[in-house]
Amino acid sequence: MPKALVFGSMNMDLSICCARIPAAGETIDGDSFITNPGGKGANQAVAASRMGAPVTMVAAVGDDTFGSVLLGCLDGAGIDVSAVRTVTEVPTGTATIIRVDGDNRIILDHGANYCLSSADVCDAVDRFGEPGDVFLTQFECEPDATAAALAHAHDRGLFTMVNPAPARPIPDDFWRSVDYLCMNETECESITGDFPFGPEDASMAARKIAGKGVSQVVVTLGSKGSYGYDRGEECFVPARCVDAVDTTAAGDTFIGAMVSGHLMGMGFRESMELATCASALTVQRVGAQQSIPSLAEVNASF
Repeated sequence: MPKALVFGSMNMDLSICCARIPAAGETIDGDSFITNPGGKGANQAVAASRMGAPVTMVAAVGDDTFGSVLLGCLDGAGIDVSAVRTVTEVPTGTATIIRVDGDNRIILDHGANYCLSSADVCDAVDRFGEPGDVFLTQFECEPDATAAALAHAHDRGLFTMVNPAPARPIPDDFWRSVDYLCMNETECESITGDFPFGPEDASMAARKIAGKGVSQVVVTLGSKGSYGYDRGEECFVPARCVDAVDTTAAGDTFIGAMVSGHLMGMGFRESMELATCASALTVQRVGAQQSIPSLAEVNASF
């Protein structure tokens, strides 16, 4: 079975619940504080692994307690961490998360996530990647390294998957290296200029992206479901009706499940349905990696 090579962030999440977002200069009470391994890259790697895919992580952490914990969690999830570098000059990345009514606001400190250079990541692709593998990345690491590694992986015959989060400007030459793009509403608006309020808007946005050469596009629409475009074929998968308590890793779970579905030979829509069910379980739990279900849990629940 081919594997997933994930280049992305590893963060320790510092998460607290409160009744509302505080105003400028205001202090309010909170509760249910947790520390939890996170980072979009690591979360997506864990999700892909728990959904049955072999995964190698390419990343950097600080030489500190957070870094050691994050490495241990990935190793415990069955992920190959031999391509994760421990650096001494900067600390491990962190994400400060405020949870309000099942939604969240996140502030990132990139830390070690910006330490790997283009040469570092391209070398990891050469050492660990093979044609037919999946190369997955996001936008929480150094932008030039991300773009260079994506182009290198694509040229070497890996299937390249991108989650453009957090949203930022994307140069036109970036798209030639992207086989699959998964974005939420905010990211979609940043890239296309249009906010997708529903499937029709998502269809128009996906066709814009496809016009740049991307063969597969998914637009996640939160509680409304997800829209998919696959080489001219379109589909819509409704969301599962659940009571959400924390959406922190929902999108990451969705993408990790899509990776696993691709590697296991599932069809595009079938992979979206798996991803929808997996993320529905995730939002019913608090935290990032600790909330991500296994394939067995998904199969038992839906």
